[in-house]
Amino acid sequence: MSVSGAVIVVFAKTPRAGLVKTRMCPPLSPRQAAELYASLLDDVLETTAELAEGLGLEPIVAVHPPEDRAEIASRAPREFRVVAQRGRDLGERMTWAAAEAAAAGARRILLRGSDSPLLGSEQIAAALDRLAEHDLAICPDQGGGYSLIGMRRATAGLFAHPMSTRSVLEDTLANAASLGLSGSLLAPSFDLDTAEDLARLAEARKAGDAGRCPRTLHYLDVNRFWPR
Repeated sequence: MSVSGAVIVVFAKTPRAGLVKTRMCPPLSPRQAAELYASLLDDVLETTAELAEGLGLEPIVAVHPPEDRAEIASRAPREFRVVAQRGRDLGERMTWAAAEAAAAGARRILLRGSDSPLLGSEQIAAALDRLAEHDLAICPDQGGGYSLIGMRRATAGLFAHPMSTRSVLEDTLANAASLGLSGSLLAPSFDLDTAEDLARLAEARKAGDAGRCPRTLHYLDVNRFWPR
């Protein structure tokens, strides 16, 4: 399957203590949380590069903070185009990324986070399929938000609501409805946000569904961070 004019944008942060995975502290220290995120980011970038090649997508990684673009570029697979995130908050940065992709000619725009280790080609392909009939395709997560959102075009105002809350999905869908956009929900995934989420990853591993994040699993194994 190849999708002409489609992009997938990974939103990434620099793996720096105090900047990432702060909701895992405690029990992790800020340094340990940053190390875990680094493993998670490397897994997500590698998986995204592979599925982008298979599905005919252009892979882009959008970096925050902007001045650390070179650092992320040094660890991203060579297939990625590396850009800086622009905007005062996540909603503005997502709006900017979608608008930039659309301005470059993208007709299918997928935005994904860097902390959803199980998101793979099945969900990406399903999102692209849904976009044949809907303006938006969204993969919900367990915290009221979403791991992936696909859109047929950039629309100002779609993300004009508070982010990182338990009503992000609900708010995005409400904005979409007010803008006349149709949306379709995919099967849910989950983000690795809190220490409690490690239990979800352990269950996925037991079921044989965690093969996309070997570095993350190795880090958790070595440091014995799995919940008892």
